[in-house]
Amino acid sequence: MLPSPPGAPRPGPKYACNLHPTAKVERPPACHYRGATPEFEERREGPPPEALDGSFYMRVLGINAVFHDPAAALVVDGETVAAAEEERFSRRKHGKRPVPFSAWELPERAAAWCLREAGVSAEELDAVAYAYDPALAPAPGPDITAGGWEGLRTLYARRAPLFLRAALPGLDPERVRFVAHHVAHAVSAAAASPYGSCAVMVLDGRGERASYLAGRDRGGRLEVLATQPLPHSLGLMYEGLTEHLGFARSSDEYKVMALASYGEPVFLEELRRAVRATPGGGFETAPVDWARYAPPLRRGGGWTREHADLAASVQRRLEEVILDLAYWLRERTGERRLALAGGVALNCVANSRLWGQGPFDEVWVQPAAGDAGTALGAAMHVARGLGDEVRPMPGAALGRGWTEGELEGHLRRARLPYERPPDIAEAAAEVLAGDGVVAWFQGRSEWGPRALGHRSLLAHPGRGANLERLNDIKGREQFRPVAPMVLLERAGEIFDGPLPSPYMLFTHRVRKDWAQRIPAVVHVDGTARIQTVAPDEEPLLARLLGAFERRTGLPVLVNTSLNTAGRPMVDSPRDALECFGSAPVDALALGPFLVRRASLAGGRGPA
Repeated sequence: MLPSPPGAPRPGPKYACNLHPTAKVERPPACHYRGATPEFEERREGPPPEALDGSFYMRVLGINAVFHDPAAALVVDGETVAAAEEERFSRRKHGKRPVPFSAWELPERAAAWCLREAGVSAEELDAVAYAYDPALAPAPGPDITAGGWEGLRTLYARRAPLFLRAALPGLDPERVRFVAHHVAHAVSAAAASPYGSCAVMVLDGRGERASYLAGRDRGGRLEVLATQPLPHSLGLMYEGLTEHLGFARSSDEYKVMALASYGEPVFLEELRRAVRATPGGGFETAPVDWARYAPPLRRGGGWTREHADLAASVQRRLEEVILDLAYWLRERTGERRLALAGGVALNCVANSRLWGQGPFDEVWVQPAAGDAGTALGAAMHVARGLGDEVRPMPGAALGRGWTEGELEGHLRRARLPYERPPDIAEAAAEVLAGDGVVAWFQGRSEWGPRALGHRSLLAHPGRGANLERLNDIKGREQFRPVAPMVLLERAGEIFDGPLPSPYMLFTHRVRKDWAQRIPAVVHVDGTARIQTVAPDEEPLLARLLGAFERRTGLPVLVNTSLNTAGRPMVDSPRDALECFGSAPVDALALGPFLVRRASLAGGRGPA
C-alpha cells in the first residue's frame, strides 16, 4: 500500500474500528508508567510519533522477539485487529530458542501478515512497540540464563529499530518504542481483560532483570507496586525442574504440571524452606539440588514415582507462593478483580487454586499469557500513551483465516475427494458419534497456545480409550490429558470450577455422576481443563456440540490441538492437509468441506 498523499484522508483497515478518526485529544508521550521500584521509574522518551495526516487514528504494531515465541500484534484505534505467532508461519515450535544469539530474529512473517490483514503499510504505522527495554538490562557479565553473553542480547535489542526497518520496508526506525518486558505482560492482561480496573500480576522466567510484577491498572494507566529482581524466579525454578525431568525448558513446563497429578507433594516441607514469599510482595528462590529428590531423566526417559512426587511438590509450592502474593496484592490495591499474564499464568492448576482459595472475586488470564502476549501488551501500552482508549480483546480468534473459495482451491490442488454437506456441524457430529476422530479447521486461528475449536482434533469423550488413541496420533506422552469443550449453559452441571472458561486456562473438578460418562477427558486427579462455548460467540461450535448431544446424549467433545508432537498448531489449509495426510484421523472438516479418509482411494472433488 502506498502512503497517503499530504492532506488526504487515511484509509481505514478492513475492520470497522475507527470510532474517532478526527478526535482532537492531547497525546502524552508514548511510554508512561510509574512504579515503586527503580526498574520501572517513570520514563519520558521524547515526543510521540506524529500521525501522518495529523489525525488521531492510531496504528501501533507490537513486536515480541528477544526471548522465545516471537509474535506480532496490531492495535488500530484502540482495537486489537490481528495477532499471530511466528511459529505458525515458520512451522518451528516456539519460533526459536531463548538464547542471546537468537535475539536478533524478528517475527517478520507474522508482522507482515498483521499489516496486510488490516490494510496498513509500514509507512502508515504511528509506532512500533518492542516488548523489551535494553536500557533496563543488566550490565555485561555473567547472567543467570545467558552465561557471559547477556551483552549480546542487549546489543541486538538496542539495534532492533534497524532490524525492523530491514524487515518492514518503509518503516521509520524513529517510530520504534521500547516497552519493559513485564510492563508489556501486565498491560496485555489488564487492558485486554473485560475489567476497567483491576489488580494485575505477572510471573515468568525473566524479563530484563526481574521475574515478577504486581500492580494495579486503573484509568488506562499501569501502577507498578512490586517487582522481584533476578536471580529469584518462580518461572526459572519451574524451568529447571522441567529440564531435570527430561523435558525441554522454556517449552515443556505443561508436561511437569500434568506429571504432578500422578504424585504426592512429599518434598513440600523442604521446598518451603527454599522457596518462600517475602514481606513487601516479593519472594525468594534458593537453588535446589533436584537430584537429591529424584535422578535426572534423559529426553524421553521413563519417569518413576519419585519424579512424579517431585513434580507434585514443586507444583504445590508454586501454588502456595502465588496465593501469598495474591493476598498481598489484594490488601495493597483493594481491587476485587485480578488479571494474570506471564508464562506461569499458563499453569491452569495454579490458576484454579488461585480462583478457588485466593482473595479475588474474579480472575482473568491472558490467553496468550506467555511471551507472545507481550507483543499485544506492548502495542496496547504505546497506544495508550498516544491517547487511544484501548478496548478489551474481542476474543482469541485473531490469526489467519481463509475464504471458502481459498479453502476449496487447496482441496482441488491437492486432488482430494471431498464433499460439501448441507451443514458441516451435522456431518462432523455424525463422524464423531461413530467414534471417528475429526480434524477441525474453522475460521481464524487462535492467539495463544490453546486450541479453542478453530484448529482442533475432536473425538468422542465417552470412549476412555480415546485418550491413548489421541496421544498416539499426536505422538505425545501417555500421562498427558486431553481437554473437553462444553456448551456454557451445560458446563455447571458437569464441571465444578470458574465459569465461563473460554480459553482453557483453569482446571475443573468433574462431577461424580459425569466422570464415568466422559472418561476420555477426566485426568488421573479427577479434573479436566475445560473450554466453555457460548453460542453467541461461537455459533458453529455450539451447533456441533448440539448435534453431537442429539446423537449420543453427551454435551461434551474431546478437544486437543491440531498438530503432532514437536510441531506448532496447524495454521494454514496446507498445514491442515499435511497433518491429516500423516496422521490416522478419520475426517477433515476444512471450512464447509469434509474429507473422509475412507474416500481417499481415488477421485477428485466436485468440478
